[in-house]
Amino acid sequence: MTAAHATGAVGTVGAVFRVESVSMAWGPEAGPAPVDALAGDPAPRSYHLLPSVRGDLPARTGRTDEARAEFARAAGLTRDARERAMLTDRAEPPAREGR
Repeated sequence: MTAAHATGAVGTVGAVFRVESVSMAWGPEAGPAPVDALAGDPAPRSYHLLPSVRGDLPARTGRTDEARAEFARAAGLTRDARERAMLTDRAEPPAREGR
């Protein structure tokens, strides 16, 4: 374990992954408070994975409108075309059957 991990001083990427790990282990309801705390920090606000995680948590609990808004925000922040396409797809409402 590095000194940064031992003291809790991890970077933005590590903090976002930690939040996602907590939500995967304890359920999506465990993730919003740490994610909201990260959202107040100026560094991760421009990082596309933060709104991506913020979208994944409500998506897993059926709050699709909230999830889609976060996925759209994440898509606007990433520079990677494949990530943008995936996030844009997740931001779109599901196709209606029978069309």
